Amino acid sequence: MRQFLLAGFLITGSLALTGCDFVDPTEWGNSDRYKEDFSSTHKLASGGRITLEGFNGSVEIIGWDKDEVVVSGTKQAAREDTMKAIDIDVTSDAGALRIRARRPTETNCNCGVKFALKVPKKVILEEIATSNGSVRLESVTGNANLRSSNGSIRIWGVDGDVTANTSNASIEIEKFKGAADLKTSNGRIKAGGIEGSFSATTSNSSIDADADAISTGKPVTLRTSNGSINFALTRWQNNEVRATTSNSSINLRLPTGIQAEVKASTSNGSINTDFEVASNQFSKHRLNGRIGGGGALLDLSTSNGSIRLLKQ
Repeated sequence: MRQFLLAGFLITGSLALTGCDFVDPTEWGNSDRYKEDFSSTHKLASGGRITLEGFNGSVEIIGWDKDEVVVSGTKQAAREDTMKAIDIDVTSDAGALRIRARRPTETNCNCGVKFALKVPKKVILEEIATSNGSVRLESVTGNANLRSSNGSIRIWGVDGDVTANTSNASIEIEKFKGAADLKTSNGRIKAGGIEGSFSATTSNSSIDADADAISTGKPVTLRTSNGSINFALTRWQNNEVRATTSNSSINLRLPTGIQAEVKASTSNGSINTDFEVASNQFSKHRLNGRIGGGGALLDLSTSNGSIRLLKQ
């Protein structure tokens, strides 16, 4: 009987936790919350500028073949009066659109806003900011500055320079052309089909990236801690690669016939290479030398992990 009562208590406690408003702040899944949808349409010429400030909710931006912006989404709160007090302010002038979700005056409102935008495919996203929610950007041409906290960032089919910052969440980017500067903490960075330049920084997680081509002479910077770095480059254009981690491995896959300087070091790990290296220092934990006639620097450093230089 006591075991039965204990089991029942645990189940009840689990259900109570599941119903908590803060189980998933990016989705606000409690059906008892007050919700209100909003939508408006605004003219914006191709190449126009957009800024957006949200809070406690996701932001989705997708490009389309119209010279207008559809701003839609959902306001959500634990109380109806709080939800009604959230103001969605949209202002515009020649070539620019500013969108802002204004918080209620109360400090802890237990509320948030989700945004979903359709924008001209050619657009400049000067600043897209939210908190405790994900950011998704798809099918646009133009520079973008994306920022969140405790929410993932997803980028697909973008042609332009992108800066993406979040924390405690992952960043993923696919089919990208331009300069990518990606920063997070405690989250994985994953990239594929990159063309242009690439910089990725995280902690306590891995960096996994495949680049079709990095612009001639542009560097690649990969930094993490307590996570592996795996980087593959299809076409070599004299690109410096700096990769740094700790307590994990570095795997660098490059095309045959490259010309590069190599500086690699580890502790309590090994260094292996598929390439012929004319070295002035090559031991289990350190490699300094030249591949081919020498060229851009491959600077690879870790601790308690291996380093591998592999051929494509």
